Amino acid sequence: MTQTLTIRRPDDWHLHFRDGETMRAVVPHTARQFARAIVMPNLAPPVTTSALAAAYRDRIAAAVLEGVEFTPLMTAYLTDETDAGDMAAGFADGVLTAAKLYPAGATTNSAHGVTDVANIEGVLERMAEIGMPLCVHGEVTHSDIDIFDREAVFIDRILAPLVERMPDLKVIFEHITTKQAVEFVDTSGPRIGATITPQHLHINRNAILVGGIRPHMFCLPVAKREEHRLALRKAATSGSTKYFLGTDSAPHHRHAKESDCGCAGIFNAPFALESYVTVFDEEGALDRFEGFASLNGPAFYGLPVNEDTTTLEKAPVEVPAEVDGGEAEIVPFHAGETLKWRLAS
Repeated sequence: MTQTLTIRRPDDWHLHFRDGETMRAVVPHTARQFARAIVMPNLAPPVTTSALAAAYRDRIAAAVLEGVEFTPLMTAYLTDETDAGDMAAGFADGVLTAAKLYPAGATTNSAHGVTDVANIEGVLERMAEIGMPLCVHGEVTHSDIDIFDREAVFIDRILAPLVERMPDLKVIFEHITTKQAVEFVDTSGPRIGATITPQHLHINRNAILVGGIRPHMFCLPVAKREEHRLALRKAATSGSTKYFLGTDSAPHHRHAKESDCGCAGIFNAPFALESYVTVFDEEGALDRFEGFASLNGPAFYGLPVNEDTTTLEKAPVEVPAEVDGGEAEIVPFHAGETLKWRLAS
């Protein structure tokens, strides 16, 4: 008899759609599985104002297939010159759900990011006053800090002091990758939450480097040692309401990944739920999957849970070697593998 799991329809609380032909190709993968998604603003040029966010939201909505219900939740890209009034107005109007802190140079299209958190102190104070969440890419970018240590150093130098100065600020520590991040979230107050990606639950840094460089396993923050992967799996499946689903799905065309300076990002959208539920099954925590995928995120953001449901069944599904990426093909996460769960409805 086929084993099934029915949960409230989940949401993706962190992903990238890009724009143009690529966006139109990848949006349906997310809309097939998720009711809502927090959309990252690191386009080129970035989405820095509420007006730009509204226009981007319209382009995304136009890419959703007819008959599919999906709501993009927009974020604004914080810069040293961000207008606190515009952030507050966008949040009040429902255009913006959150704002995103990218340390300058931390990841894809982050050159316009914040050079020093002190430069946006006023913006963050206003966000704390109105209850507007801050999504954080938690890495320092100093050249003297090893890439595998950048998340842990960010906690010590920037995030912990920020949370202490602004205890009312609601912070989502995005795509955490280390046991230090888990410890920080676990010991912080109720206004600190975190998203965890499927790739960081499945792979450690050996997946990138052993047997040759595998560019399709490279993302930022980069996967760490096995002890960190195990800490993330424990956190995600623990039942703690502080952790919720955020894929950080990041489409890059095959040729952009397989180059002399390959892009950072893993495109996991096509089989995201199947990837996540496999981990929960392996950890004997299927009873906690609905909380992680469907309940914790809405509760943290102060949004209602979805009324409809999604059913997964324990049956094999083959992940193709590549999928349509609009202008060129994209290699998805788990390419060529057979996953043990599939989306039934």
